[in-house]
Parts: sequence; C-alpha cells; structure tokens
Amino acid sequence: MRKAVILLSSLALMPLGGCVGAVTSLATAPFKAVGQVADWTTTSQDEADRNYGRKMRKKEAREGRERRDWAKRCRNAPKNDPDCQQYTRYEAAND
Repeated sequence: MRKAVILLSSLALMPLGGCVGAVTSLATAPFKAVGQVADWTTTSQDEADRNYGRKMRKKEAREGRERRDWAKRCRNAPKNDPDCQQYTRYEAAND
C-alpha cells in the first residue's frame, strides 16, 4: 500500500517537472528587478567622469562666448570705460 501511494504521488508530480523552471524564474524575478533598479539609481565612476566632463565643456563654451562678446563690445570702447578694463566675468574653472 505504501509503495502504491509513493508511486502514485511521484506519477502525479511528473508533469510538473517543466514547471520547476517557471517557478524558479518567478521566485528570482523580484531580486533581478531590485538589482536593475539599483543599477539605474546609482552612478558609476565612469558615468560621473563623463557627466563632469560634459558639464565643464558647457561651462567653457559659455565662458568663450562671454569673452568674445566682451572683446567685441570693448574693441572700440574708450580706454576709461570701467566695463572694458579687464575681463572679470564668468570663469568655468571657478564655478
């Protein structure tokens, strides 16, 4: 009788063999999702360096535009114009 119960139990579970992979996938899905969210929310050193370089290039471009505008404005200005004595405006390195 015992052998028959064990045999019937094992035969009943036989079709579920393919479901084990699905159950495993469902069980690990939340952990994979949390790991992906952690990757999205953190910044690697490589990304930080790239973002800093982009930020500095934008600041330097802004400084270049301001210096060109200042030079153009002051090219024909009188020598005693206080705005045209020396460029003291925005500097990217100090920001």
